[in-house]
Amino acid sequence: MIKAYKLYTGDDGHSHIQTGTLAEGAFNQASAIRFQESPPHSFYDWHNAPADQYVITLSGTLEFETMPGETFVLKPGEILIAMDTTGTAHKWKLIDESPWIRVYVPFDRSQPIPFIADEIA
Repeated sequence: MIKAYKLYTGDDGHSHIQTGTLAEGAFNQASAIRFQESPPHSFYDWHNAPADQYVITLSGTLEFETMPGETFVLKPGEILIAMDTTGTAHKWKLIDESPWIRVYVPFDRSQPIPFIADEIA
């Protein structure tokens, strides 16, 4: 299973995190792809996702935080599903010595997203 984190805006107007996995073998429409690299020790203060997008991490380990204080660590090979295009936002910082090399793939929210949320114990 491919580890995934979904960042979304809740009914309370805050960005929230949901952990889970991606269903393997599902096809999704993509009309664009963008590559980006940030140097080690980079950070990006409070911001919303500019669009609904998959963020595929190729290198770098990051800590994400939402305004209410929810956190998670994103590692290479894991997927961020960024859907918090409104609300109180999130921030990130690189926490290892590697650059963050990533791929952005925007998606249409009206199409099925192959995210399977972890069960809450």
